[in-house]
Amino acid sequence: MQVSGYFACSARESEPVNEGVENYMHAIIETGGKQYKVAEGDVIFVEKIEAEAGAAITFDKVLAVIDGEKATFGAPVVEGASVAATVVKNGKGKKIMIFKYTPKKGYRKRQGHRQPYTKVQIGAIKA
Repeated sequence: MQVSGYFACSARESEPVNEGVENYMHAIIETGGKQYKVAEGDVIFVEKIEAEAGAAITFDKVLAVIDGEKATFGAPVVEGASVAATVVKNGKGKKIMIFKYTPKKGYRKRQGHRQPYTKVQIGAIKA
């Protein structure tokens, strides 16, 4: 069926959505009060961790492990699961400005803040 110069295809002629997509192991970890979905090789920015650049760290609070079609969820954490990672660097985020004032009273306060972070590269996920 041709519609104004373009070809329309039916659902049967299209390729399956998941074909060619490899199944990676994912984990949901908690650190610094936040949750992150990670896979091997991911680079994430987390709240500051007291570790030097190049140090190996382990995240033990693994809330879920997804391996292809198989998923394991913890209550609250998965027993025996851990995620190995390497610290890439410690740094500070962009500066944000906080400005408070009270109208008609002459009160003005300007303050800046830079949130510290740790850049982490995810290694092996052990389920």
